[in-house]
Amino acid sequence: MTSALVWERRRGSVARFWRQYRTHRAGLAGLAGLALLTLIALASPLLVGSDVQSVTDAPGTALEPPSSEFPLGTDQFGRSLFGLLIWGARISLTVGLLAAALSVAIGTVVGILAGHYGGWFSTVVMRITDWFLVMPTLVLAIVLATVMSRSVWTVILAIGVTSWPTTARLVRAQTIAVESRPYIERAKALGGGHGHVMARHVLPNVMPLVLAQTTLGISTAILTEATLAFLGLGDPTVVSWGGMLQDAREAGAVSSGHWWYLAPPGIAVALVALAFTLCGRAVESVLNPKLGVGR
Repeated sequence: MTSALVWERRRGSVARFWRQYRTHRAGLAGLAGLALLTLIALASPLLVGSDVQSVTDAPGTALEPPSSEFPLGTDQFGRSLFGLLIWGARISLTVGLLAAALSVAIGTVVGILAGHYGGWFSTVVMRITDWFLVMPTLVLAIVLATVMSRSVWTVILAIGVTSWPTTARLVRAQTIAVESRPYIERAKALGGGHGHVMARHVLPNVMPLVLAQTTLGISTAILTEATLAFLGLGDPTVVSWGGMLQDAREAGAVSSGHWWYLAPPGIAVALVALAFTLCGRAVESVLNPKLGVGR
């Protein structure tokens, strides 16, 4: 009976969230774009096939302009840029989602621990957090990606372990606010330990903030992945939008005027980042109406 009541309340919360979310036109537009892109990425093996990456079996000649056969033209190896763009969505979205999840997970744990224990522990943790904040995230990610082996997991780790401080500070502030409420004192008086208070009372109350921060962090992670790949620090064995930009730079597309090589991956990165940002702002507005985010 208790379990059924809990699930009923959760379904009610989700329904209320959706009713409020769908009043945000920009958020709906971003969600629709992300849903379409996710379907395309998942169906990419069926739409273009894995042989789209093959250099030896490229169907066209080098740097062909857009045509009926190749809607976005070809790269320097004669591969279809349209096929590469669809195939690269899988890597770019995967890196963005996993890197943002890792970053938010680290920031959430650090923030809750610092806010809960306080004292000298919180001071030390926050000074470390401040050090990460003042250091440029991209520079730290470049350092990690340089000293580690070049792979997709290296890029995810480099982004995740360098972009958590903002989440940590937000979660710490929310944790302090939550623990000042009377029911936390009652839980402690009834024998609730540190783990019980943090897991059963603090974490559920900071989850809305964590969810909004994750949504916003994905766009930053995708942009960072594209930057690392453009700098030649990505995985050379996979196709991503940032890797396509790097290939275009190496092929001299900027100086030779082959705009069709540069524009599609750059526009794709910008549109996905915009879509996640719109969704994140809508989620923030629903979970915290005091922000006054426009619709």
